Amino acid sequence: MDIKPIRTASDYKSSLERLALIFDSEIGTPESDEADILGLMIDEYEKKHYPIDAPDPIEAIKIRMEEMQLKQLDLVDAIGGKSRVSEILNRKRKLTLDMIRNLTLKLNLSAQLLIEDYKLVR
Repeated sequence: MDIKPIRTASDYKSSLERLALIFDSEIGTPESDEADILGLMIDEYEKKHYPIDAPDPIEAIKIRMEEMQLKQLDLVDAIGGKSRVSEILNRKRKLTLDMIRNLTLKLNLSAQLLIEDYKLVR
């Protein structure tokens, strides 16, 4: 096992190629251990060089609605009325604290994510 830090794009590419070769190694073998270590190093490199921003609150709600196969009507009890749901999802109105509490429970989203600021559409 010859593992070295991933510092450059070339190192990253080589690490991905090596991981592809040993990915399905039998657990407990040196190749399996190497794959585990390479996976961690690749993950760290990607976090640093290819960060993915968290979605804003409205995008997070829409993503979760899609995952849970919910329609706007399904959020009426959490937000308060069909028109209110539409205003929130179309960025015409901000979420209130009560809405955030309700959506946290209904959609299993973090309150920290839902309290983030976002722009309204005028």
